[in-house]
Amino acid sequence: MRAIWKGAIAFGLVNVPVKVYSATEDHDISLHQVHNADGGRIRYQRRCEVCSKIIDYEDIDKAYEDDGRTVMLTREELKSIPAENSHEIDVVQFVPADQLDPIMFEKSYYLEPDSKSPKAYVLLRRALEDTDRVAIVQFALREKTRLGALRIRGDILMLQSLLWADEVREASFPALETSIRISAQEREMSAALVDSMAADFEPEQFTDDYQLQLRQLIDAKLEKGESLDTEETFGAVAAEAGTGEVIDLMEALKRSLEKKRGGGASAGGTAESAGAGDAPKKAAGGGTKAAASSGAPARSASTASGSKPASKPAVRRTPASRTAASKTAADKAGDSDAGAGKSAAAKGAAPKTAAAKAPAARARKGA
Repeated sequence: MRAIWKGAIAFGLVNVPVKVYSATEDHDISLHQVHNADGGRIRYQRRCEVCSKIIDYEDIDKAYEDDGRTVMLTREELKSIPAENSHEIDVVQFVPADQLDPIMFEKSYYLEPDSKSPKAYVLLRRALEDTDRVAIVQFALREKTRLGALRIRGDILMLQSLLWADEVREASFPALETSIRISAQEREMSAALVDSMAADFEPEQFTDDYQLQLRQLIDAKLEKGESLDTEETFGAVAAEAGTGEVIDLMEALKRSLEKKRGGGASAGGTAESAGAGDAPKKAAGGGTKAAASSGAPARSASTASGSKPASKPAVRRTPASRTAASKTAADKAGDSDAGAGKSAAAKGAAPKTAAAKAPAARARKGA
């Protein structure tokens, strides 16, 4: 790593010389712009609006406009500002870590001791450890006065620049001002889902999928050129993305729990869920059977959350189940013998599914 700044931490009358290093880096694949007709590189030029000449970077100064007046500021004038010349990280407060809102964190830097003896550096680190506090500091870096938090990461002092209070925008959303009723069952189901996904955070387990897939696209493009078929390249990934079906909140919670607990991973697991709430579902006029044959997952609150079942069996959940239920009701309204014949024919024509095997599975389970 290369140091980007040198200075010293002013800790009362104690001076701690340090070197500053960027603690993070960007691994995104770098892309540039080209003309889509001939692939020519698109470049941006620093062209003066007055003389139309392309200006070199060393000939560019900065300016501020106010009511039509332009105030030019040279580099020498900007460097003459006292705060710009300061190479001191001034400790102003020691505060509890939980008083820092993460929204204020901007960028992280490592601090390396920059003296022959790192005793003062270690002393400050031990002081932060012993008091379990974070040092609030002020410093200047790259033409900007900054607020920062000095904390410990392992054996290293880390400086995190903070946003100023007026840089954090207030959030006001009218939709959140309305009265929203959350049922006890919804809260219980959401808590169960949180418990099923609880884990210790290990950052190395996560990957930047977009960058990996972008690299896959670039490699495929290098290999196949213009004959590249993106559907073939990303077919499996796109299939896993799902259909984005819009369902109600309780149904989303139940399906999420089934998936996490393995109940929704296969049709067999769904059928067992259906069997668990068999008695109340029979009273639904056959709607549940129609939903099972259409491939819709079973909905049983007792199976999903381990609590009391819902007072109303969740039958009318998807358009497919509503259509099947209405057809069943129409069959019952007609001639019973004809309806039975149609049902038998439909059962003979339909392929066997795990849901159709559910009664047999329950019989074996009961035996």
